[in-house]
Amino acid sequence: MFVGRKKELTFLENKYDSKKAEFIVMYGRRRIGKTELLREFSRGKQHIFYSAIETLDKNQLSLFSKALIKDTPVENYISSFESWEEALQYLAKRSESEKLLVIIDEFPYLSNGNPSIASIFQKIWDSQLLNRNIKLILCGSSMAFMEKELLSVKNPLYGRITGFYKLEELSFSEAQGMINQSSIEESIKYYGVLGGVPHYLKQIDANLTFKENLAQFALDRGAILFNEVEFLLRQELREVMTYYSIIQVIALGSTTLNEIEQKTDIDRTKINYYLNNLIELGIIEKEYSVTMPIKQKAKSRKGLYFLKDAYFRFYFTYMFPYMTELTDVGSDYLLTNVIEPDLNRFLGPVFEKIAIQYLNSLKQQNHLPFYYLHIGRWWEKGEEIDIVAFDQHQRLILSECKWTSSLVGISLLTKMQSLQVQVMPDSVETYYYLFSKSGFSKELKALAETNNHIMLINLNEMRFVE
Repeated sequence: MFVGRKKELTFLENKYDSKKAEFIVMYGRRRIGKTELLREFSRGKQHIFYSAIETLDKNQLSLFSKALIKDTPVENYISSFESWEEALQYLAKRSESEKLLVIIDEFPYLSNGNPSIASIFQKIWDSQLLNRNIKLILCGSSMAFMEKELLSVKNPLYGRITGFYKLEELSFSEAQGMINQSSIEESIKYYGVLGGVPHYLKQIDANLTFKENLAQFALDRGAILFNEVEFLLRQELREVMTYYSIIQVIALGSTTLNEIEQKTDIDRTKINYYLNNLIELGIIEKEYSVTMPIKQKAKSRKGLYFLKDAYFRFYFTYMFPYMTELTDVGSDYLLTNVIEPDLNRFLGPVFEKIAIQYLNSLKQQNHLPFYYLHIGRWWEKGEEIDIVAFDQHQRLILSECKWTSSLVGISLLTKMQSLQVQVMPDSVETYYYLFSKSGFSKELKALAETNNHIMLINLNEMRFVE
């Protein structure tokens, strides 16, 4: 079942409905659902869908040719075009009289077999396809190729591309359609482990418990995601063990550049190179305190590094450090003695991420007291607040998210109020949004009922975040 991707489908439909030729690049990490999205988009449209494979150029051209001429009269006369130029010229001829949607999935495989392929596409696009009724989409999973080569100013196709879209993970709201759990708490657990990656979410068996599912798709030897992290890293990077070391120390709580340098013993002149590669792949992220001015961020070494990819975070927290235990005593031991006792702590940052999505949803629907421009984590001098949002008029939202088994009480609100001046001394208006897994004390509820600047949000209210 296809779920979500409304924004992406709208983008593609707008391109399809335009009156000119369109040359679109769509890319994103493996397993993110690019192929499924493009198949959903192409349904009911006159289209050619070609999925490239790793093979020699001659065979690739033959397979591409078969996709182009399938179910056409040309199929009776030839089995393959003689060259890529001839194949693309056929598309130009065919799109003279009909709107034609052409999707080439895993385009990097074409380039691997024929380094001149971008130049060939550029030549035929400029001379013929540009003036045809064609919508051409190139899609790929190799982030290094798609971002650093295909979208580079040095690439022959630079300036021809009329739209590009990087496909990100599903939001929590979208992912719920795949998780399909009656309990919002269970849904958040799965989202915390798997993130919004459709391929991962498909592995959930609704007939199994959370612990049974973890064992089946991740922890047991032979599980579909057991070697996923190593596979993804080797697909994109060299020096995999170096990246393993960096990710591991971040997962264990080393978040500053100095801490990462010291724990990994990687030379300072090289560490930024590795960190930037991991950021580009969406595995880690660098955060600054949300109120730090943009110019200061460019010069500051005060940014903190966190694991962004949910499954990488799960793997390096609970699997990689315990491979011996997984091998010797199995997943039951790990689930009972390591994962279960620590799960509330692990899900804390996940809850914060979902809360930001919730606030962004309210903002888009104009259900907040103001339209903020900035949102994120805040910290300074040993103090921190989970979420701070503000606009150009110094209006402020302070938010705390508690994924614990205890009720949230007035003491948390009092602490937030005491930090308001430190966060933004000139704030003209401050609102407090408190998120809680387990609910709120009677005293806090009573206070919120009399103060419209205090908002209390429980799990059930977050079920339909858009």
